[in-house]
Amino acid sequence: MSQLITLGSELIRINPQNTTRLQYSYNQGRSWLDRYIGSTPGRFLDLQVAGTQIIALTAKGTYYSKDSGRTWLFRSK
Repeated sequence: MSQLITLGSELIRINPQNTTRLQYSYNQGRSWLDRYIGSTPGRFLDLQVAGTQIIALTAKGTYYSKDSGRTWLFRSK
């Protein structure tokens, strides 16, 4: 797993200053924008691409997203 993944033409990373947030870049990492700023999954620890989904290991368990990290659903502890 990783703290930075490639999904399609975007880079997605765990925000290095606030691990409860995800950021994305559409210009190979030259600039970053917030993608997810909620609190449902808690702190993000690692990210992985699985087909069209993102799998996240978090402080609250394993979560997945089907929409490029905009929303997160609980998978397991």
